Amino acid sequence: MGIKSFEGSRKGQQQVINNQSLKVSDYMTKDLITFKTTQSVEEVIDTLIKHKISGGPVVNDNYELIGIISEGDCIKQISESRYYNMPSDNNSVEKHMVKNVETIDGNLDVFDAAKKFLDSKRRRFPIVKDGKLVGQISQKDILKAAMQLKGHNWK
Repeated sequence: MGIKSFEGSRKGQQQVINNQSLKVSDYMTKDLITFKTTQSVEEVIDTLIKHKISGGPVVNDNYELIGIISEGDCIKQISESRYYNMPSDNNSVEKHMVKNVETIDGNLDVFDAAKKFLDSKRRRFPIVKDGKLVGQISQKDILKAAMQLKGHNWK
């Protein structure tokens, strides 16, 4: 015996999904806090704490993405300097950022982006268009998108 649904037929729901925009670019953060390679790790730490964020993109003067620095990168620098009893001078972002940055296409579906987050174990992906940083999508942005969609097609 099958399970009966008291909500009735769901034939119209697929249509709601197709009509609604589900692109990453619709949910990404566009007003980003960015860092420069010449900044110190201490400056980054202050910014992360002040703005309650866990990391951010590193850009050059042309706003081209050249890396990402995170809380983990900062903690690693602090830990290494203490372990090796080294002074904290000359600890620029350039030395501690991740340079091989994986990006996401702004036209990617948010559910495909969610799968990419699960597969990669990353917390954020920058979005680059024509060589310039245009935004960033985080796991929290994906959750917000899912909650917005819930009211339209999840019952």
